[in-house]
Amino acid sequence: MGACFRECNRSQSHPGVKTKPTTAERVGMSTQASEGATGDDPVVVTESAAEEALSLMESQGMDADVGGLRLYVQQGGCAGLSYGMRFDHEPEADDRVTEHHGLRVFVDPASLEYVGGSKLDYEDGLQAAGFHVENPNVVSECGCGESFRT
Repeated sequence: MGACFRECNRSQSHPGVKTKPTTAERVGMSTQASEGATGDDPVVVTESAAEEALSLMESQGMDADVGGLRLYVQQGGCAGLSYGMRFDHEPEADDRVTEHHGLRVFVDPASLEYVGGSKLDYEDGLQAAGFHVENPNVVSECGCGESFRT
């Protein structure tokens, strides 16, 4: 269906994304069918995504037993919504917390409505590397692949 937008996101901070003491990560999105999350795991994380995120957390001195990767949705972009990712030292009280391949993932209740059933993956290719979300809830995305609508 839609093409997935990926870019190198290892060494740059992105304006407009609030971060705690760590670097924010940008992700692209895809309307490709996901292998699907279960009711207990609203977001599936591939082994490659978990390994990359854990490596980044370690390089920033974070404790992966307590901290984790926050996946969220924010208003913005020409299609209306965009994904955000950041590392948090601990989950908020109302977060949905799941663990995949040793990586804890935090999703707030409002974002859960948009990302439920998604798959987070990481690909490292010749032209680009990065995290991307395959979200079955997306009905359209903008031409640049940075925002979406459900």
